Amino acid sequence: MDLFTAVETRRSVKHYDVSEKMTSSEFNQLIQATMLSPTSYNIQHWRFLRVTDSRLRSRLKDAAWGQQQVEDASELIILCADINAWKDRPERYWADAPREARELLVPMLTDFYRDKPQLQRDEAIRSCGLAAQTMMLAAKALGYDTGALVGFDSNKVAELINLPEGYLIGMMIVVGKASKAANGRGGQLALGEVLFENQF
Repeated sequence: MDLFTAVETRRSVKHYDVSEKMTSSEFNQLIQATMLSPTSYNIQHWRFLRVTDSRLRSRLKDAAWGQQQVEDASELIILCADINAWKDRPERYWADAPREARELLVPMLTDFYRDKPQLQRDEAIRSCGLAAQTMMLAAKALGYDTGALVGFDSNKVAELINLPEGYLIGMMIVVGKASKAANGRGGQLALGEVLFENQF
C-alpha cells in the first residue's frame, strides 16, 4: 500500500473480527518493520509484549474498563519502554558502527542522559510514540486495522504483565481486521491553527 494511502486510511478501530488471525510471517514482518523506528542515540528503548494467552487477555480487558477489542483483535501488543536503557551496556547500540563513531557516541549518550530522570522518561515515551506509529502504518500496509489504547488502569496492567522495575507502559496496540468500520473523522483543526513558521 502507498504510504500516503496508509496514512489517510488508518483509523482507530474498536470492533474486530475474532475469526481473522495474523499469520506468524505477517506478525514477524510487522515487528521487524517496527524495530526500524528511530530512537535517540539508537537506544531502542521499546519493549514489545505480545499477549497470546486468552485468560490474560480477558483480565487485561477488565483492566481496560471492558474495551472488547483487547480480547477480540488478532494481536494485542503492550508497548513498553526501558527508561534506563540509556545506561544498559550502551556500547551495544553502536556495535556495528566504525570504532571512531563508537568512541564518540557512547560517552556522548551517557553524558546526555546522566542525572536527568525527566529527560530519561521523556525519551522513553518519545520512543514508544515513534514505534507505535510505525507499527500502525506497517499493519495498515499489511491490510490490518489497529487501535492505540491508553484507557486502562496502568497499575493493574503492570501487575498483570509483571512489568519490570524501571519500565513504563506507553500504550496497548490492537491489530486485526475490523468487523465494523471506524466512525468518520471527528474534524481536523485548520492548518493555520497548527502550522507556524520560525516563531509562535
